[in-house]
Amino acid sequence: MTRAFTFPGQGSQAVGMGRELAEAFASAREVFGEVDDALGQNLSKLMWEGPQEDLTLTENAQPAIMAVSLAVIRTLEKEGSFVLSDKAAFVAGHSLGEYSALAAAGSFTIADTARLLKRRGQAMQRAVPVGEGAMAALLGLEFDQAAEVASEAAQGEVCAAANDNGGGQVVVSGARKAVERAIEIAKTKGAKRSMLLPVSAPFHCSLMQPAADEMAEALGGVDLKSPSVPLVANVTASRVADPATIRDLLVKQVTGMVRWRESVLYMEAEGVSSFVEVGAGKALSGMVKRIAKEPEILSVGTPGDVEAFLKTI
Repeated sequence: MTRAFTFPGQGSQAVGMGRELAEAFASAREVFGEVDDALGQNLSKLMWEGPQEDLTLTENAQPAIMAVSLAVIRTLEKEGSFVLSDKAAFVAGHSLGEYSALAAAGSFTIADTARLLKRRGQAMQRAVPVGEGAMAALLGLEFDQAAEVASEAAQGEVCAAANDNGGGQVVVSGARKAVERAIEIAKTKGAKRSMLLPVSAPFHCSLMQPAADEMAEALGGVDLKSPSVPLVANVTASRVADPATIRDLLVKQVTGMVRWRESVLYMEAEGVSSFVEVGAGKALSGMVKRIAKEPEILSVGTPGDVEAFLKTI
């Protein structure tokens, strides 16, 4: 069986995330400690105790979601002699999850990944003043239809498809008024439901260019090794292993669309039949189920999940 390991993005955060892992495994506690030390912040306390509104802040949610994913990977390695490169054909992550995937595959250290994601979150928040941008989910429209809706709604402002999540779920991003127009237009095009998302900035559109420029600088100062497992990149929906190319794609990813549907189809075409979501929540598992044909889907985020998964390998 050919497996791909996937890593979730923003929206998967919840108060209490990772606490059971830390209580059950010293290896997980080590990871949370490394992240806290790298950031000079007691992020693990915020993850476990809240408040939710602080955890949801982009600069906190991004490193927190990564920390849980890497705590799972470290625990699999320590508890079951798990070696990612022996078990995975590909790694892939949704938006910030791409950093988690690369850290899992040894491209970044956990400390560098935490600092990069903290800065990424801050840069994305700074790029557009609060209230001026928005994102909306258009449900029940295929990608081409949603892209047409975004184009029609733009009217000289920015409005573009940001996440192609598959199964008739496309997220658009841009100037708030343009995104609000997209919601209304989508209703006339047959969308089952369209709604604004509770995010603080319009991710994955051209309004994020200042954040992309900042991440180019940040990534330029960090050691980036070739991953032990090829990455299926958000921007290209195809494999990449060259460090210079990965660095370039991580910069482009800030303004570029997350091509998740195409990424899953690419991995399936390459022989992947089992998708393992690593970390908090099961959002990616739901997406994969809508995209791939009869995939095996596993989620590994709790001590029980870890123990069950180790019995399968």
